[in-house]
Amino acid sequence: MSLDRMHSPLDRRRPPTRRSLPLALAACLLALSLAACSGAGAPSASAAANTTPANAHLSDAQRAHISLRTMTTAALRASIEAVGAVDFDNDRATSVVAPFSGPVARVLVQPGQQVRKGEALATVDSSDYAAAVDAYAKAVATAKNLRAIADADKDLVQHKGVSARENAQAQTDAAGAEADRDAALQALLALGVDQSTIDQIKRGKLGAHAQGVIRAPIAGTVAEKLIAPGTLLQTGSTACFTLADLSHMWVLAQVSPADLKSVAVGDPVEILGDAGAKPLDGVVDNIAAIIDPDTRAVVVRVAVANPDNALRKQMYVRVRIRSKTEHAGLEVPVSAILRDDENLPFVYVAESDGSFARRRITLGARDGDAYEIAGGLASGDRIVVEGGLFMQFMQSQ
Repeated sequence: MSLDRMHSPLDRRRPPTRRSLPLALAACLLALSLAACSGAGAPSASAAANTTPANAHLSDAQRAHISLRTMTTAALRASIEAVGAVDFDNDRATSVVAPFSGPVARVLVQPGQQVRKGEALATVDSSDYAAAVDAYAKAVATAKNLRAIADADKDLVQHKGVSARENAQAQTDAAGAEADRDAALQALLALGVDQSTIDQIKRGKLGAHAQGVIRAPIAGTVAEKLIAPGTLLQTGSTACFTLADLSHMWVLAQVSPADLKSVAVGDPVEILGDAGAKPLDGVVDNIAAIIDPDTRAVVVRVAVANPDNALRKQMYVRVRIRSKTEHAGLEVPVSAILRDDENLPFVYVAESDGSFARRRITLGARDGDAYEIAGGLASGDRIVVEGGLFMQFMQSQ
């Protein structure tokens, strides 16, 4: 056997030369690259298929469990929902301010108590009140005396008992005294003195030592009591009580400027309180001319009757304002609206071939159990209003 033949098997097992190594490595890298590209392409096609589910097909038995509705254009009214805070009707509420200075002697009412107009709320040991009573008593006596003199001089002047000049002076003095008396009376009325007390002063049966009385300027409920016995009052500045007619309240609703175009004075409003509470009916009676700098909303004032005192000041409530202005549009019940994986709303629309396709929609304002449709549907479309969840489950399998 030749030496060349003995070495030929070994030659076939020799490693490749340096020149052939780069070529082999390049071939491997090309194969890996093609495999990676092939693997990346397959999930992409699958994902595309999953984002657009095929139309749902139902058997006759399954169709019996769904309900369809044909979309038709109807006259709709915008419904605006907002949050509001309850407040007193300021046309029927007032703050009772001290009409005179001095320490409080007695407080005669408590919060929640019903009071009549003119009813006593508290008594005060007041030098201001005593001075006003004394001034009126003196003015009454002076006017009475000077009028008697003037009447006597009027008779005497006819018999030449006094001169015309003396008579004229007597008439002037009497008129001046009566003017002073009337001014003193007005001062008492400004202090809230009732007519029976004034009559006692006229008859001289009420001395200047009598206590001043703070009286209710309106009929209503004592909403706040801000004083106690011993509190030192300052005329015209110390708030003593808050009285309010609680049978009628205001709700101050915060409405976004974008919704204002659908709100007008006179629109009916539904006030919704705690769960289970009976809704109350109100009406928009004022729309603020400026935007609240803190909330960037516009205050819409709602007047509402409160016969059972269900509403209390500072209570938060929800309000639903129904616009009186109608517009043409489409409305879909809440039961028909579903959500996809991106949480976007859609409905199932019946196709001409008997299948059902998903149709994304744009929701407008909600009105009770229905939404106005701002886009995605047209008049004549037939949508699934009951059974949509079942169809969505079938598509997900």
